[in-house]
Amino acid sequence: MSTSAAQSAGYEALGLRPVINACATLTRLGGSVMPPEVVDAMADAARCFVDLEELQRRVGARIAALTRNKAAYVSSGAAAGMVLATAACTVGMDQEAHARVPQLDTVKNQIIVQNAHRNGYDYAVRQVGVTVVDVGGPSGTTREELEVAFNDRTAAVFWFQGAMNVPGELPLDQVIEAADRRGIPVLVDAAAQLPPVENLWRFTQMGAALAIFSGGKDLAGPQSTGLVLGRADLIDACRFHGNPNQSIGRPMKVGKEELMGALAAVERYVGLDHAKRMRGFEETVARWVDRLAPFEGIVARRDFPNEAGQPVPWALITFADDATRDTIVDRLRSGDPSVAVAKAGEAAIHLNPMTLQPGEADAVLDRLIEEIGDDSSRR
Repeated sequence: MSTSAAQSAGYEALGLRPVINACATLTRLGGSVMPPEVVDAMADAARCFVDLEELQRRVGARIAALTRNKAAYVSSGAAAGMVLATAACTVGMDQEAHARVPQLDTVKNQIIVQNAHRNGYDYAVRQVGVTVVDVGGPSGTTREELEVAFNDRTAAVFWFQGAMNVPGELPLDQVIEAADRRGIPVLVDAAAQLPPVENLWRFTQMGAALAIFSGGKDLAGPQSTGLVLGRADLIDACRFHGNPNQSIGRPMKVGKEELMGALAAVERYVGLDHAKRMRGFEETVARWVDRLAPFEGIVARRDFPNEAGQPVPWALITFADDATRDTIVDRLRSGDPSVAVAKAGEAAIHLNPMTLQPGEADAVLDRLIEEIGDDSSRR
């Protein structure tokens, strides 16, 4: 049987075991594992003092060039990027209004969101003090419904890319076209929308004012970072509201180590052979399906796309009933090595190749076969 992932003396001292993540780039599992070049960049940055505001500007300029954008800001995660983007579009760099946040009665204070896109990350937008205006319904939105919602208090339109997208939604290009005619910025929450790497510039090249990404998911940067990419004036306003300034973003601190780690992660990511990575994912999924399909009472097949709508394959393993599925999920997590997988539907699991380290694909397969065998023997 294959062995566990790399161990951590620090975790072990706390009585914790590392987890093999065959689930997704989830915050609750630590996002991603940072590659050596990112860790090295952070360690190097920790050795001396630096002007943090100037570092943020220099890092932002470099990331903007790498991602084909006008400007960039490193936030303390994608949710913090949403907060700062909302402040940038409502308060901007107005000193008087800035002092009144979250009381936004003197500025544009409405953010439009398609009803189908409403989700738990609304809190990041709402904490600035705005009113979120729903348009459309759960099944979709029409162009007319969006245009009727525009008024002189509209500060921006937020577009959520990923699991919230539905067939009946008003497409992003039409949202941008309608908003642009009125000078209203469109903000894209694309936190988990890497891969493909082209998304780093696709949304802004479509005309979105800002696109926001997690730095700690597929970018494999520090978990406590995010990227805000796009219009230079709005990025300036993000900096105005961000750390170390005394504003709504002051608690959302990005240290010198995270700034340099985020830069190293972007430099690495844009230079990866993404076609080769995708072939590796396909090979892993094919091997899982091939090995698991012969087991009685199990249906194994390739599924696509993954949970975040990313163009990445994963394996869908369906069991005879939900009790069997739930038992196996629990045993995978409590066993040695501990393996995290995603529940799917009523009686299935997904196995995701994206977050695995070398050798872990075989460990996941071995553990699952072990638990399938143990479950069969108890029937």
